[in-house]
Amino acid sequence: MVNNQYSMNETICAVATKAGGAIAVIRISGPESISITNKVFRGIKNRKLADAKAYTVNYGHIIDKNEEEIDDVLVTVFRAPHSYTGEDSIEISCHGSEYIVKCIIQILIDAGCHQAEPGEYTRRAYLNGKMDLSQAEAVADLIASTNRATHKLALSQLKGHFSSELSVLRNQLLKITSLLELELDFSDHEELEFADRSELKALAKKIDERISNLAHSFVTGNAIKQGIPVAIIGKTNVGKSTLLNRLLHEDKAIVSDIHGTTRDVIEDTTQINGITFRFIDTAGIRQTDDTIEQLGIQRSYQKLEEATIVLWLLDSQPSAEEINDMNTRCQGKRVIVVQNKIDKGEQPLNIASSSLEPSASKEAPTLPLQTTFIKLSAKLGTGINELCEALYKAADIPEISENSVIVTSARHYEALTRAQTSIQRVIEGMDSELPGDLIAEDLRICLDELGEITGGQITPQETLNNIFKHFCVGK
Repeated sequence: MVNNQYSMNETICAVATKAGGAIAVIRISGPESISITNKVFRGIKNRKLADAKAYTVNYGHIIDKNEEEIDDVLVTVFRAPHSYTGEDSIEISCHGSEYIVKCIIQILIDAGCHQAEPGEYTRRAYLNGKMDLSQAEAVADLIASTNRATHKLALSQLKGHFSSELSVLRNQLLKITSLLELELDFSDHEELEFADRSELKALAKKIDERISNLAHSFVTGNAIKQGIPVAIIGKTNVGKSTLLNRLLHEDKAIVSDIHGTTRDVIEDTTQINGITFRFIDTAGIRQTDDTIEQLGIQRSYQKLEEATIVLWLLDSQPSAEEINDMNTRCQGKRVIVVQNKIDKGEQPLNIASSSLEPSASKEAPTLPLQTTFIKLSAKLGTGINELCEALYKAADIPEISENSVIVTSARHYEALTRAQTSIQRVIEGMDSELPGDLIAEDLRICLDELGEITGGQITPQETLNNIFKHFCVGK
């Protein structure tokens, strides 16, 4: 348990559901949750909550200080330690009227409850050992999940799969640390060596590799969480806005035959096969004297740099100069060349890519390796399914299951990066035959960095406050 000034002796209450629904749930947690609720609850046949068994639902009424009935309610009883917070807890299910909810909250406060702060319930669950810090953060991720992938990753972390990975690493580090410190205890006997350096070095390299893999998974995790950025690039009037509207299934962007209609970037998201893609419709690229349009074109190139995937939309054969320019700007990105307006009978484009069959023309300019060609009509929707499949393939997201361990938190990534730096110093120290006490110090730092993720070594109050302040009230 973490020592801090936070009080666990208060009984707290808060609404755990959004206003406006048919039913609202009010949560109460703390040492006096059952006795306080019992003061304002009248059960049928005068049954007392103090006599209620755990996990039972009790029907009755909430009354105010004047003995006036406020609402018919169902009261669910949870007894410590078998509750979300690990404390005695109550959940009151009442009608969703904002007035009723406010009345019940005020009645509970008058009876001795304190209004809960954002994230206080999950904070208590963490402090009572019901979950570690990474699992507590997963609760917020689970609530905020917007697609199948983010839901599964949050669920995996909440179930402790990430924590288990870190636990294995920490146990391996402790093994090395224990052997080295045992040598230090017998430092007067130089002939004694409890730790086989070659064996420890091999284990340290194994730990380094696993930490590296976890840290690198943040690229995928962050893309899944934030949405994979896709820039739609092309000349004016090639159908970029029409394509965006088709992909989003709504008229997000203005569509016009007038060149230069889109002068700023337009962003929105949609899901493809359970993955969120963040599409960016950019200003059409062309030579222009219009100052505002020039600014839009500059932003187009900026968004192209930020994108992971580039949709290069064409309705006619691009020049060699245009292809070479895109080739330069799209290095390291996945490019999907989209030939639009096939409903108008446009001729096939003559662009080669080393990932495709050779072009009919030996002199055709080539695009980067990671290039796919799609033909469609954004206006009619022909070929959109093929484009979506190409986008999903280009995203290169691994199969996500409830057992997947992929880092999605910047805080976790930074801690892993620091831990990797420490374990690499351990390996370098062994290579240089440094004394065991110096190697052990780097091992302890690595342990602390991994412990920071789960909360095993945390003491600063600021870290806890920073994490829990982002929670919603009632959770």
